[in-house]
Amino acid sequence: MRSTSVIKKEGLECLIKTLGDLETEIFISSLIRESFDYTEWQRSYFEKYSLNDFLGRAAEFDKVQPFKQT
Repeated sequence: MRSTSVIKKEGLECLIKTLGDLETEIFISSLIRESFDYTEWQRSYFEKYSLNDFLGRAAEFDKVQPFKQT
């Protein structure tokens, strides 16, 4: 499993690549200002997937980004 600092770095790079510098800053600022309940977001996000759909998506992700123990 990758470290938190590596995940943060790659996440920020992804945001900048997708949104650009200014919109990345706006996005991060909006998250900091708003109270964000990750657990509630996770429930609402994943409730639209059936178990089989979720497992299929996880299997596809594993093919592209396999888990590597270090």
